[in-house]
Amino acid sequence: MTAFSVDDFYSGRIKVYQPKKGFRAGTDSLLLASALDRFTEGEVLDIGCGAGGALLPAAHRLKRARLTGLEIDPEMVTLAEKGVATNVFQERVQVRQGSVSDLPDAWQNRFDLVISNPPFFETGTIQTPGEGKETAYLESVTLKDWINAMLFALRPKGTFVMVHRAADLARILSIIERQTGEITVLPIHSYPGAEAKRVLVRARKGLRSGPMRLLEPRYLYHEKGGERRGWTLAMQRDGAEIDWN
Repeated sequence: MTAFSVDDFYSGRIKVYQPKKGFRAGTDSLLLASALDRFTEGEVLDIGCGAGGALLPAAHRLKRARLTGLEIDPEMVTLAEKGVATNVFQERVQVRQGSVSDLPDAWQNRFDLVISNPPFFETGTIQTPGEGKETAYLESVTLKDWINAMLFALRPKGTFVMVHRAADLARILSIIERQTGEITVLPIHSYPGAEAKRVLVRARKGLRSGPMRLLEPRYLYHEKGGERRGWTLAMQRDGAEIDWN
């Protein structure tokens, strides 16, 4: 078993088991968890959940929902399951080992909310990531196939939420625009004057396509090298919900 650490999320309210080497959940995972409506009910699927960096915080926030995490790496599944047990989420949260490219037929149109923080880079577009980071950073499945898998599992009128590189926003929109409506994009910048590094994208499956909403940017820091903004601290320390309005 890969060496791991036990890390505090939400000021110690949540424990997450993560590999000491390789991908470790951080701001992206917390952005995804905080982007979700805390009153969500029904079934939620996190595709590519890793060790549970977004799944476990989401379970803490979405107390009325039942959550399933899907992860291809068996060691990450084991760590996520340890997190489920430690945080006493066994009644509402399960982790399944499997590939996004081979979802069970029974999952078609099943979930009320499907979320993901998928691998960011196409193979060959960046240098090989460090040890243990390949699965988290490099696409083994194309972004189009990944998103289509999310929509396959999502029930009609269900909600899709993804965090991804801002540079890939055009790719994301080209895939979802004919399959979803109420598309909303929230750009995330490190600080004023910096380019957006991330986007949160939310949409609803099967609704009539309409105008996309591009929200005012959110800044994580007051300035380069400066202090974190209030909303950033509230998200990281308390799981405060991101305002999509």
